[in-house]
Amino acid sequence: MTNMNEKQKMINGLMYNPEDITLKNERKYVKNLCLEYNSLTYEDAHKKNEYLNKILGRCGNNITIEPNFFCDYGYNIKIGDNFYSNHNLVILDPAPITFGNNVFIGPNCGFYSPSHPINPVERNSYLEYAKPIKIGNNVWFGGNVTVLGGVTIGDNAVIGAGSVVTKDIPANTIAFGNPCKPRKSISL
Repeated sequence: MTNMNEKQKMINGLMYNPEDITLKNERKYVKNLCLEYNSLTYEDAHKKNEYLNKILGRCGNNITIEPNFFCDYGYNIKIGDNFYSNHNLVILDPAPITFGNNVFIGPNCGFYSPSHPINPVERNSYLEYAKPIKIGNNVWFGGNVTVLGGVTIGDNAVIGAGSVVTKDIPANTIAFGNPCKPRKSISL
């Protein structure tokens, strides 16, 4: 494992240096694509779809991401069909972030897979690590929700506005709060 480059370490969930030139260039490339995407007119749906297909690792059918949208790498983001995000979506994706089908996201939401060491010596050396995020099918996020790395949210869940999701949320659950906790089951 010591022969891995920084990108391989990142993808494998190990401590890595995000200042590595390859990773910096990949972030620069996708951030420029995001800026171009965000400047497209509202009516230019075809061109927006072209950009999303360039940015994202997998892009399902019927995807709408209102500007502004930002991500770190793009290739670690997989989105299913019928996805809608309101304005100001931020996805930090050193680790894979997967969204199922029929996911709806309110404004000002963030999905953050990276984290930094607790030890200040390690943290000050600019090292970080990342954990995947997995969102099931038919999930709805209210505005201003934050989802941290290592979290799985089950099918049909509803995450209330302003929540900070630090632990897994089971399927068929209404959850909210800081930290976000399951509050009520959803009958199907």
